[in-house]
Amino acid sequence: MPARELRPGALVALLLTLIACLPAPSFAQDAPAALRPPTGLTVGDNPNDNGHGVLLHWTPSPDDSLLLVYEVWRGPSVAAPDSAWFQVGTEPRGGASFVYFDPDPSKHGEPNPAYVPVGEPVLLRVRGRAGDGRVTAWTKPATGVGVGNWFHTGKTNILVATLAFGVAVMVFIARSRRGRELYIRPIPGLSAVDEAIGRATEMGTPILYVLGTGTASDIATIAGYTILSRVARRTAEYQTPILVPVNDPVMLAMGQEVVKEAYVQAGRPEVYKPDNISYVSAMQFPYVAAVNGLMQREQPATCFYMGVFHAESLLLAETGSGTGAIQISGTDQISQIPFFVAATDYTLIGEELYAASAYLSQEPAQIGPLKAQDYAKVVIIVIIIVGILALTLAHWDGILQLVRTPV
Repeated sequence: MPARELRPGALVALLLTLIACLPAPSFAQDAPAALRPPTGLTVGDNPNDNGHGVLLHWTPSPDDSLLLVYEVWRGPSVAAPDSAWFQVGTEPRGGASFVYFDPDPSKHGEPNPAYVPVGEPVLLRVRGRAGDGRVTAWTKPATGVGVGNWFHTGKTNILVATLAFGVAVMVFIARSRRGRELYIRPIPGLSAVDEAIGRATEMGTPILYVLGTGTASDIATIAGYTILSRVARRTAEYQTPILVPVNDPVMLAMGQEVVKEAYVQAGRPEVYKPDNISYVSAMQFPYVAAVNGLMQREQPATCFYMGVFHAESLLLAETGSGTGAIQISGTDQISQIPFFVAATDYTLIGEELYAASAYLSQEPAQIGPLKAQDYAKVVIIVIIIVGILALTLAHWDGILQLVRTPV
């Protein structure tokens, strides 16, 4: 029987039928699984603060390795819509706690919604966020209350050091009052004070005392007043004039009172001349020009520079050196110390200026703290050396943990 010939149309229909019967390829990808949320959120008081902080704890998400951060959000109530909640912080993945601290009730003149009031509940919730933008579901909201603490337990080392230093101060004061001599290393500049005053007395010329260009509230200026009191008392005994030009009206009043009191203590109030303590100028270089002119006219045998000095230090010291005066300087301005060292006979460097009052007066109330500071410095140096050796040789950081203080 002869084979039947397939028509072209029938062949096309057969091919289409076969293609239709083939399984269709699947191009759709499975949707990524939802990230599981953190759980067990608790909010409590953050210890060792002023009450403006709370501490959050939670159990990390089982998908913690897929997350980027945990977001901490705050809201007004559990039933509030998501738009009423706002983010207050983040914690990197792997973290299971967060300190929410905000003590500022206002920022830039506006109320601060993130402010944590003392003793009032704060409602928070947490969720995780992945690097691709996916987020987990929220934890169950939790409420916490911040409570102020009287003592920061992390700063116990400071308390111990303060108490130990206070005890040392009182012990040295008591020993000094009982007449026991406490050794203080000699300071050449202070040892030369009496010699410098005696030289001016023998030559019959005045003493110039410059308090610098600082203010009455500067520590170095206050230290300069204590030395001025001692110097003025000696000049009263020897009836040697002392000139004190100042650059501030407040310093003028203080200088007059200090010198007057020194003359009274020396039993020579009638020798005191208030005009010798004079106000010159509040401007730096006019003040320096006036003081330099005073040196040239009066030719003082001794010049003291005690206080805060700036660019004028070398101008004053060179002018005084040109008059042939003995010059004793002291300042806490590090940049000016080299000029004083080069141009004056004696220089009190840094804390030597602060120790001058105790050194000159030898009063127990001042000697005690000075000796306690010396011993405290020895203890600090020993701790530093022991800590370096322990960390370098034995890789032991116990000393570091002992002295470390949290913010």
